[in-house]
Amino acid sequence: MSLLIEIDRFLRKTDMPPTRFGREAVNDPRLVFDIRRGRECGAKVRARILAYIAAQMQARS
Repeated sequence: MSLLIEIDRFLRKTDMPPTRFGREAVNDPRLVFDIRRGRECGAKVRARILAYIAAQMQARS
């Protein structure tokens, strides 16, 4: 599944603004907007994003 789909699902589930997500996940408030415009993330950034999502979902359950 694409990274953008994972992020969008998380944002819908948590009602979190994209800028907050980017800032908290990788210290980049423009992250989501840039990915939506075609930015490709490297393996390390992708891993940090997925780890952030997993940790947030774990904390909410």
